[in-house]
Amino acid sequence: MKRQIGIFLVLLSLLIAGCASAPVAASNPGVQTTSGVENEAKEQEPELNPTLQPEAGAPAAVWSDLSAQMDEQGAVTVEIRPLNLDQPGETLDFEVRMDTHSVDLSMDLAALATLTTDTGRTVQAAAWDGGAGGHHVSGRLSFPARLEGEQYLDGARQITLTLVEVAAPERTFIWTQSLVNTP
Repeated sequence: MKRQIGIFLVLLSLLIAGCASAPVAASNPGVQTTSGVENEAKEQEPELNPTLQPEAGAPAAVWSDLSAQMDEQGAVTVEIRPLNLDQPGETLDFEVRMDTHSVDLSMDLAALATLTTDTGRTVQAAAWDGGAGGHHVSGRLSFPARLEGEQYLDGARQITLTLVEVAAPERTFIWTQSLVNTP
């Protein structure tokens, strides 16, 4: 009997020792553990080069949510939807709709709009083809897709479109890239 208890205690000790050194990555999403003696946790931060095609199964950054965003400050409702962030041409284009019942919307929206990336680049809008006047205006707001010889969105994971003085001091609209696995 004493021998069985001794064996049981040895097995129990081995089990407890094995559990104590097991990695805990499952409880920490976004953390990858290394194998070996140290079992140090490392943050998983894949580096992405937007000019290269990702390998199959590798994470790629995409503008996953290109839905319209709405701002209802003051007497004007502004709705903006990106049109070509995922495949920019010569310009980065946004569909803009403005509605009001009390403010005249005869303004050059290009003069009031900037686009900023999380990499610190800011660019003024290049063109606004929407109507000039009335209470319901819609059109396309365009920004240069290249800045100082480089693609404006290179390396960017987030962009912020800012409008100033459209019946409110400032309106901001933010879109963010997501990492997805490629097939």
